[in-house]
Amino acid sequence: MTNQPDILCIGSVLWDVIGRASSHMRAGSDVPGRITRLPGGVAMNIAMTLVQFGMRPALISAVGRDPEGDELVAEADRMELITSYLYRSDDLPTDVYMAVEGANGLIAAIADAHSLEQAGAKILRPLSDGRLGDAAHPFNGPVALDGNLTEELLHDIAASPLFTAADLRVAPASPGKAKRLMALRHHPSATLYVNLEEAGLLCNTVFQSSAEAAVGLIAQGSHRVLVTDGSKSASEGVGDSIITLTPPEVLVTRVTGAGDTFMAAHIAAESAGVDRETALARALRAAATYVSGETPR
Repeated sequence: MTNQPDILCIGSVLWDVIGRASSHMRAGSDVPGRITRLPGGVAMNIAMTLVQFGMRPALISAVGRDPEGDELVAEADRMELITSYLYRSDDLPTDVYMAVEGANGLIAAIADAHSLEQAGAKILRPLSDGRLGDAAHPFNGPVALDGNLTEELLHDIAASPLFTAADLRVAPASPGKAKRLMALRHHPSATLYVNLEEAGLLCNTVFQSSAEAAVGLIAQGSHRVLVTDGSKSASEGVGDSIITLTPPEVLVTRVTGAGDTFMAAHIAAESAGVDRETALARALRAAATYVSGETPR
């Protein structure tokens, strides 16, 4: 497989440890279920989905040189992700995400992305040392960024000549990290992928619909946005034009990673040259397929 990617996925690459139960849960619940460990992280999830749509993503992240990191890189290689640009640290452990899901959705989650945060700008070396570009010849393809990067690094990316030619696609890692995206809100090529709660946090308000949120984000200076609202609606907005569609109805069996699947499917659809409404519809269909327990294609 060639090491020349057609998209960079920059952010968290880690192990997902997910506990799932078929019953409704609340704080303090102790119920039977299944616990799985899978490759995850926003950047990793996006990359894995992009491969299913025929794209060649490269992972830009920090992974430890511990047994967990070696195993994670081996899994990424097996899935035909480009791993040669990863920053492999001798001192930092491989990151991990832990979540508990019930029949009523996500109950709680903890993301330990401290190694990615401590590695900082070291993960971006391939974009400046000639392997993927440099300041005079920046990478000119799509770049998926996630909010597990520090706010300082996101500010640096927003002002960096290394990203002036890139098509930036940006997503928060969680509502708790949504405000980190403020650094890129006014970037002229940035597309923000957020849910209704995250849109409200960015605008310091509460929105009632994805369309209202899209209008609000653009009014406050965002170049382009995609806002999801669970099973209710999703809206894509740029300038004065807002498109809103309703997701397909499916039986929900998992939720962790659905937003990443939506984002990846949308990027893949646009890379294939389809129009805005078709791209949004394909992304919603892929996310619905994912939460139903199937593999989106």
